[in-house]
This record gives sequence, C-alpha cells and structure tokens, in this order.
Amino acid sequence: MRISQDFAPPGRDTARPGRRRTGALTAALALASALVLAGCGDTGAPAARTAGAGAPAPADTDRIEPLTGTPAPRLPVTVTSADGKRTTITSADRIVPLTGSLSEIVFTLGLGKQVVARDITATFEQAAKLPVVTRAHDVSAESVLSLRPTVVLADTTTGPAEAIGQIRDAGIPLVVVEPAKELSDVGRRIDTVAAALGVPESGDELTERTRDRIDAVRKSVPAPAGGAGRPRVAFLYLRGSASVYLLGGRESGASSLLEAAGAVDAGKASGLKKDFTAITSEALAKAAPDAILVMTKGLDSVGGVDGLVKIPGVAETPAGMDRRIVSVDDGVLLNYGPRTDRVLSELVAQLYPGDGAAK
Repeated sequence: MRISQDFAPPGRDTARPGRRRTGALTAALALASALVLAGCGDTGAPAARTAGAGAPAPADTDRIEPLTGTPAPRLPVTVTSADGKRTTITSADRIVPLTGSLSEIVFTLGLGKQVVARDITATFEQAAKLPVVTRAHDVSAESVLSLRPTVVLADTTTGPAEAIGQIRDAGIPLVVVEPAKELSDVGRRIDTVAAALGVPESGDELTERTRDRIDAVRKSVPAPAGGAGRPRVAFLYLRGSASVYLLGGRESGASSLLEAAGAVDAGKASGLKKDFTAITSEALAKAAPDAILVMTKGLDSVGGVDGLVKIPGVAETPAGMDRRIVSVDDGVLLNYGPRTDRVLSELVAQLYPGDGAAK
C-alpha cells in the first residue's frame, strides 16, 4: 500500500496537526509507514533537490548505474520468502518487481532488460517506459498476470494480500523480501534479490560496491565546528492535499541515514519510539530540530518552504526560523539500495554547506 499526494485515509477523514489519534489517523500512520518502507514515489518524479540552503542534487540522481555486463542467471533456484513460502524460480526472462526499491536492485544488477513492468514507485529514468501494474496504490493482479511474468518480486508492504494470493494461485513464482529499514539492510536486500534471480555473484559485487561507496561518504562527514554538537534533524512526512502531517520517530526509517550523515534524529531523540506521530507544536518543540528532512513531493504538496513553515509549530523550531529544509526525492530517500550513497551524499552536502560546518 502506498500514499501519494492525493491520499486521504479511509472514511473521508484526514489526519490534521494536533488531532488526537482517531481511526483515520491510525490508518494514515500505518499507511505512511508502509509507504516509506516501500520506497515512496510517483511517476515522473523530479530529481532530488535542496529546498533552502544546501548543494544542488547530482544531475543523474534519477538514473540507475548498472554493473558492467549482463549476468547470466543460473536457474532453477529455490528460495524461502519472507512470508515463509518456498518458491522455485526457473526463469528470469520476464521479471516484475512490485516496489521501486526492488526495481532499483534488479536494474542495477544488470537485469533491466528482463523487467517487463514497474510499480508506480519506480521513478528512475530507465524504468519510465514500462507499463505500471498498480491501480491507485494497490497491485493489480490482472495487470501483472497479463504480462506473463516468469518471476514476481514483492516485499512485506506490498498489497493487497488478495492480489499477492491471486498471482501465486496462477502458478507464478513470487518472492517476498523483507523491507529495508536501515543501512545495515542494504546488503541483505541486494543478496536476497540476486539469489532469487540466480545471479549471486553479481549480488556480491553490487553489495561490495554499494558498501564501499556508502563508507566513502560517511568518511567525508565533517566534524562539528567550534565545539558545536551534531545537528538535530526531524523527518517530516507531508501530504498537504490530504492534510497528513507526520513527525518521524525511531521506526520511521530515516534514523540510520541521519546518523550516518553525522546528525541526530530529532524525533527519535525526543522519545518518539514508533514510526510516525501527528505533528503538534508540543512534539516539534520537544524535538527542537536544527533542520527538517522532507520528501520532495511532500514539500511541494504543502506549497514549498513557505507552506511548510505555516504548519503549526514548524516556524517556532530552530529549523523553521532558519528555514533549514533538506529535500530529497520520494523515489530514492528510504530505498536503502544501490543509490543510497547518493542520498547520503546529498544529506551531507545540505547539512554541511560551504565551509563544511553544520549550520
């Protein structure tokens, strides 16, 4: 399940700042969590960019950098899905990944030519012309089956369950992968996908390349200047057209990235133990962020930085007063995959502009 800018929780109700948890707000929180773990995005998403101070994003942010050459899958293989099902894959000729982050891995392994469809969250350039097999924010089993896939890749956030069951009942090998929640999950996800597609050596190569690049970015993080502490950064999930304004906590998925960039996850540090909570002035005051991290489309949905600081409580934070907003493309921010080094590099560039000191 996924949320886009036009998302409204069930029952026509919406989550608004300061509102106590209602059934609709609980649904919004759950869906937001599923979304960020699946890799939020939409078709035609722009490249990542900085809103406010910071360095511009690399021009190739929305492109995949495949490994050299096209690997030859060694099949059949039998794997155990994250949902406990044993699945035998006999062909990787027609692959359908059902999340953007899984598509990213398949393409980067060098198997992009075998991918015959995409989920709406696959926003990178090489996948743009593929047919979309989601209807609204759910997988369409009929669309998937019409493309005669030889293997389907999903993760535990993919839904609805009926669609997954229908694909399996049709006899299509379907592998469910655990979603990534932090940097330590990157190698595991790559290796799982590579093993299922019969290219484990390519998986090893991609895992090593990705790890080395992430490590290189981490080493570039400057030490706090003048005895200052690490910058506190709050991750906000925004969908203005649905009045969904959420503050990320320990389980939001952003903590690992922020900490690797030398920052403190302000929501986590303020004691928010779950994934998301409705934004309130009190919660933001307790988090006291020096900067705010948002997804690009989320920022656009509230009218940019000018609209963001109008959300109750934002203008009173150090980040709001300084207009310190870090914006990264929805389709890549929390993928925790082969492009995570670029995401981390953007965070570092935006948090430590110019002289290398956190502003």
